[in-house]
Amino acid sequence: MATLTTQNITRAGVAQTYGAAAGGGDGMECGANMFLQVKNGSGAPITVTLNVPAARVYEPNVAITSPTVSIPATTGDKMIGPIDAATFADPTTGLCSITYSGVSSLTVAAIKLTQP
Repeated sequence: MATLTTQNITRAGVAQTYGAAAGGGDGMECGANMFLQVKNGSGAPITVTLNVPAARVYEPNVAITSPTVSIPATTGDKMIGPIDAATFADPTTGLCSITYSGVSSLTVAAIKLTQP
């Protein structure tokens, strides 16, 4: 698993740099102001899964499941988040673990909205 470098967006903007999604998945910083930008240039839709550690529950008996997001083929471009720590942080690494149904022509960027 590769760890994505967090890129800060400010009022001045950000020209984010995208990196290839890792075949074994990626990890990224968690926080209420963290987002994952995903671009799919392949000829098929790709599913992105944000993995929720097994022990998470919102209320008694309501387990939190790992959300999946479909990124459309060819020109799919989605921003996913916020990726809050209370839901997504792995208890060992503190990172959100991300997996992909495919990585061909899939690029990603970890984006953080900073305070002014």
